[in-house]
Amino acid sequence: MAMADDQTFHDEIEGYCGRLSYLPGETVGLHVSTHRSSYDVRVERWGATRETVWSADGVPGEFVPPPPDADAEGCRWPVSVEIPVDAAWRSGFHLVTLTAHGAPAGRDVAHAAFVVRAAPDPARRHRAILVLDTNTWHAYNTWGGRSLYTGGSKVSFARPFGRGILCRPEVDRDDRKARPVRWREAPDVDGTIFQRYRTEHAFPSAIGSAGWFTHGRRFVEWAEAAGYGLDYAVSSDLEDDPTALDGYDLVIGVGHDEYWSAGQRQAVEAHVRRGGHVASFSGNTMFWQVRLEATAAGTSMVCHKYRAHLDDPVVAAGRSGEMTGMWADPLVDRPEWSLLGAGSAFGMYHRFGAATPRGIGGFVVYRPDHWLLEGTGLHYGDVLGADDGVVGYETVGCPVTFDEYQLPIAADRAGLPRHVEIVAFTPSSNLGIGEYPTSIAALSDQGDLEFIATRLYGDTSPDSLARARHGNAVMLACRPYGPGGGEVVTVGTTDWVFGLAADRAVGRVTANVLDRITPR
Repeated sequence: MAMADDQTFHDEIEGYCGRLSYLPGETVGLHVSTHRSSYDVRVERWGATRETVWSADGVPGEFVPPPPDADAEGCRWPVSVEIPVDAAWRSGFHLVTLTAHGAPAGRDVAHAAFVVRAAPDPARRHRAILVLDTNTWHAYNTWGGRSLYTGGSKVSFARPFGRGILCRPEVDRDDRKARPVRWREAPDVDGTIFQRYRTEHAFPSAIGSAGWFTHGRRFVEWAEAAGYGLDYAVSSDLEDDPTALDGYDLVIGVGHDEYWSAGQRQAVEAHVRRGGHVASFSGNTMFWQVRLEATAAGTSMVCHKYRAHLDDPVVAAGRSGEMTGMWADPLVDRPEWSLLGAGSAFGMYHRFGAATPRGIGGFVVYRPDHWLLEGTGLHYGDVLGADDGVVGYETVGCPVTFDEYQLPIAADRAGLPRHVEIVAFTPSSNLGIGEYPTSIAALSDQGDLEFIATRLYGDTSPDSLARARHGNAVMLACRPYGPGGGEVVTVGTTDWVFGLAADRAVGRVTANVLDRITPR
């Protein structure tokens, strides 16, 4: 891995919360280790603005080294500070800022975080719940050693997040893996600008892929400023609490919601079956199945990924449906497109390495009269979101053919919902070995193209590779369980949220989804 990928104690203070989410009235256990004798703690609810809700100054510091297996088994540090979650606190994301006294500037601050879930009282709940993609944050987190991208198959929730995943300075474009281009500007095909920025600031490659600061906070700042009331949860809440989605009309996902446990998926599918709706503003969504396991420190997440069919012990035990590989793998046989109407096997990357490196970065409109585009002023053939590069860097696509009117329809593919309305799409591609940009933190001997071709089409023959290579990023609506079930809207790109602040049409599409189900 690159030098900046493992930042274990790059800063003079580090910390994590004992759990990722808490209910009102519970107590947050904050685990801190620092080389300094004292530090301050500030807790802010981060919505449309940042509001301090709790603080403590001059907390005595103690250094506890991370164990060698911190990446997989957790840090096992003692609780240093207890933070009471007041019953009056609103549901939301809460940033914990730790400032070490006397540490050098630039290395004196660390961040932890937790989500406050909604109170059990239905009268205090909103109609929509945002499920933050925290499983993916942990998959990319290299703190303490390895991530799921640098040789690990098990990552702990009980350790600090890498620098910049939760909070970092705002910059224009340099921290993006699919950096938008300006007039006649050459694209950052090899990720050189991104690599230089993150290395100079000792940030991991993960900041371009996942995390609250990258995706979640952009959606939350826009939505709460626009007057939308949201409740909050994290990925693992849906596994730990089967009732987590009860009473909600709309479940929202944003950013890079790549890693789903069986319990999480079961909760969302049950929600849709009983008439609830889903809005997925995410790319590479639900690509890998993961398994959550209890450890001495807390929860760890297991995913064998590319070698799951060979290494995951559940396969040999005759439980291949639990295999921590692709949901679309024949051994699991629960492709994500059966719920979302789209999947990354049909297009994973846009403007990333050799995958459409000079692509338009937006969606080409095909059905301007669809309710998703109401009020945007867009016409057939227009491009949505290109100025801010809302399509990239990871995507989900739908196998497409055309009707007699030259409008896109879903091709016949096992598992796809019967009624899929394709509103807009743009070319996207899978990448093979040697085609990734240097900015990605991943193993060098594995390509998604070869992997998908082998697992879905049987081999890496030219025909199989051709089947797996070409695809799209898609915007669609579908009802996976027919008229009696809920509606699923898929806007298949990680970078959609980058257009919310400035692009009126991107904001209007997002508002159309929210207003249709949970009006302000």
